[in-house]
Amino acid sequence: MNAKDAVAARINEVCKEKGITVNELANLSGISPSTIYSMLNTKSKNPGVVSIQKICDGAEITIRYFFDSPLFENLEQEIK
Repeated sequence: MNAKDAVAARINEVCKEKGITVNELANLSGISPSTIYSMLNTKSKNPGVVSIQKICDGAEITIRYFFDSPLFENLEQEIK
């Protein structure tokens, strides 16, 4: 798994943990649903750390908690 796919999977996990939809997460985070959806599909190849921080703020989790997931272990090397 690459980092972008891990971020997308983690966003979905956070929504499931919190019992909210992606649209609700967007509203809580103060970012547009299209921004989050672009992070979840192939449109966004490099999800920005500021957007991830806003998602964490909206979900009331720390950025450390967001990245403290097995999803981020053994990521594919990005430099080829």
